[in-house]
Formats: sequence, C-alpha cells, structure tokens
Amino acid sequence: MKPSSLPATTAPVDVAVLSAAVAASNRRVVVIDDDPTGSQSVADLPIITTWEDEDVRWAFDQDAVGFFVLANTRSLRPDAAAAVIADVHDRVVAVADERGEEVVLISRGDSTLRGHFPLETDVLARRGADRGRAVDAVLLVPAYPDAGRITVDSVHYLATADDWTPVGDSEFARDASFGYRASALPEWVAEKTEGRVAASDVVRLTLDLIRTGGPTAVAEALLACRDGRVAVADAVDEDDLRVVALGALAAEADGLRVVYRSGPSFVRARCGQEARGPLSDTALTDAFVDAPSGHGLVAVGSHVGLTGRQLDRLVAERPVVQVEIDLERCLASEEGFQEVVEESARRAADELAGSDVVVMTSRTLIRGTDAEDSLRVSRVASESLVAVVRAVVARRRPSFLVAKGGITSNDLATKALTIDRAWTLGTMLPGIVSLWVAADGPNAGVPYVVFPGNVGGDDALAAVVTCVATAAAEVGVSGAASPAL
Repeated sequence: MKPSSLPATTAPVDVAVLSAAVAASNRRVVVIDDDPTGSQSVADLPIITTWEDEDVRWAFDQDAVGFFVLANTRSLRPDAAAAVIADVHDRVVAVADERGEEVVLISRGDSTLRGHFPLETDVLARRGADRGRAVDAVLLVPAYPDAGRITVDSVHYLATADDWTPVGDSEFARDASFGYRASALPEWVAEKTEGRVAASDVVRLTLDLIRTGGPTAVAEALLACRDGRVAVADAVDEDDLRVVALGALAAEADGLRVVYRSGPSFVRARCGQEARGPLSDTALTDAFVDAPSGHGLVAVGSHVGLTGRQLDRLVAERPVVQVEIDLERCLASEEGFQEVVEESARRAADELAGSDVVVMTSRTLIRGTDAEDSLRVSRVASESLVAVVRAVVARRRPSFLVAKGGITSNDLATKALTIDRAWTLGTMLPGIVSLWVAADGPNAGVPYVVFPGNVGGDDALAAVVTCVATAAAEVGVSGAASPAL
C-alpha cells in the first residue's frame, strides 16, 4: 500500500535560517545514541564513546553545535540501559552547569522503532525533574527519509522496491527483543507504555499542520504540552523535518523543555546542518592520510535480510576472503569461544597480507528461547566478533575497518579499536553510512565506517568497500605493506 495523498510540500526551508536559529538558541545539542548509527546523517561533529568527566569536557571544548555520546543501550537489558542513561544525563548536565551552558537532549533511537522506549525518555525526564528542570514534552520524530522511512497521518512506513510498508508489518516489528504491533505512532506509544499513555492523549504534528501552519503551528502545538506529554511528528522530506525543528526551537525559546526521541535525520535538522552528499573523492582520500597502508577489514554482525543480500553482492563483486566465526561453538563453552577466536583471528590476519578480508559471525541465525536469551545470543555473537577483530588488529593493523551492524559498530569501536573520542566526517552514501576517524588512541587515523544493518540497497556494501579500498590504495601506492605486529 501507499500512504494517503499528501498535502502540498512546504516552501523550502533555508538551512541558513535554521542554522541561525540553532545558534541563537545557545543550547548545545547532546545526542545520546543507543547505537553508533545515529551519526550517519551529520558531519563534523565530535563523538565520545565513554562519558567520564574529562571526555565530556573534551566534547564541550570542541567548536561544534553538539556532540554524540555512544551509550549503546539497545544492546543492554532495561535495568542496565536505565542506569547508563541516568549516568550520561547527570555527567553531561554537571559539566554543562559548571560551564554555564544549557543543553538539549536527544535520545537517538532506531528509525524502525526498535530500542528502549519509553524507558530512555522516562529516565531523562525524571533526572531533569530531580534537578528542577521538569520536561514539558517528549517529541518523537522517527522519520528517516534518506533511508526510506517516513511518517504520514502519524503512521510510520518503510520503503520497499515499489511500495510502502507500515512498520508494524515489517521484519523489524518482529524483533526478538523490541518487537511491537502498531504502525500508527499514537497506538505504538500506547503499546510501548502498556497503556500508561493513551493513544488519544498523544499530540499529533501532522503533515497538514507542518506544511500549512509551518513552524508557528508546530510551536503552538508543543507549547500546549505539559508534564512530559508525548507528541509525534510526521515527516516525508528534509523540509518537513526542518519545519519541526524550527517550531521546536521557537517553543524552547518560549521556555518549553523538550526531550527528543528521534531517528538520524531529525538530529541533522535540530543541529541546523544541511543534507550533504557523500564525501568527495578528495575528502575520502584525505581521511586516509594517517591510515596504515595495506588491505582493509570488513566485520559483519548484523543478521537482517538486507545485510545478507549486501554481503552476497560484496563477495560476488570483490576479491575478498571470508572468515566465518562459528557461533554455535562460541555459545557452547568458554573453551570453544577461545578456540574459535584464536583460529579465526590467525586466519584473518594472515589473509590481510594480500587481500581485503570479511570477518562475520555465522550466517545461520541462532534465536534465543525468549527475549532475554536472545539478548544473550546477540551479546556472545558481538563478543566473538569483537574478540576476533581485536586480535586481528593486534597482529596486523588494517588500512580501514567497515563495521556492518549497529551494536556491532559500537562494540568494535570501543572494545576492538579502543576509540574513546572521534569525529564523524560525513557519509559514504547519500544520507547514510558514516565515516569516522579516531581523535586519539592506538588506532588514531584508521578510517572507520559505521554501516547499519538495515539501510542501503543490495549493492551498498560493495559500493562502500570499493570506495574505501580505492582511497586506501591511492594513498598507499608508494607505501610498504602494513607490517604484521
């Protein structure tokens, strides 16, 4: 099916006007990311993967409108996720207070509605109230037009080859840990809050309101919210998101306190950035100036159907060596885990001497017996991939690393490459797939591609690997092969 006929598009919103409004607000935007993929729609923003006081201060010290904190809560049980969100909130607000700054908090969630909602926004609201800063509105903006996720008449859709699928009918709604039934956001909120919030109490920022009333109408609707009332926003294109951002900025200027739950695209709008194309060949080559010469590593943890097709295309189109981690042996015993890691890492490091290498967890999906067991299986899968990549990097530093999967990307960045502070440089594909470079640490200078499991066409992974491999080759033409360490 297709969404109902849409209201006329709004007049284009000048990004300079939006950027000026963001600057005038004098509030730092802090994006608490539940996996590393939230940065794929923005450029030139700092990222911290730990939130010790010195890391938070470093982020505030950067000349940027905001920064990302990689909380990676989507991989955690609810109690652990709540503790992380509370800790991040308190540390960020404490540093902001000591600097005399105000912050706006975005709980960045999945554009297919997976993750800990309402838990994360509830925690942020409670911690704000504890500090005398009660939250008036919780604004949900999951639309991610770059990746084919739009919201019309409060119903959230995913684009397929020739149609639109209500998100409740997609494979993502059947997620073992974060499944749901509703496609209409008000009903989804009621479902996820277990009836605490009635669908009828959710404020709807519809396309008609956004495109007819503009920022003023959005601001008026939000200013009517009190006591953490939930509002949901439609969006089909970038201008819709910019109108919502301008309206929210106006409401904040009138004293409204908002906590956001959004997909990646609204982060870009709220930060006042333009939608940029993929990194140019020159910018991409520049990113490899400090990278080791040699070959690259692609690490695949995601098991969604799209990832499988993308992996098949990569293997068919490029001369890569595949190393598959036996997850069943890893799950069976600690001894089996260690044996698999050693065997896989040794082979991958040896193959890197002459080829790009793909390291992946078993492609046969292993399901847990319940939601908690499914998280355990996911954790062991992630731990095995991290352990293999960490061991590979210790033996032979790759010229680049492409991480396929959200949780996979976080764990590889923090536990395999030991990245504490980084910058996102931009995207590899239009509006999706971000390129980072670590700001410090043992792998500073290694380009790191964060590639979510559920975005891009079937040929996207092959295209990205081709781009970074080409850039690595151009920079390393006169260099010696990366030595084994």
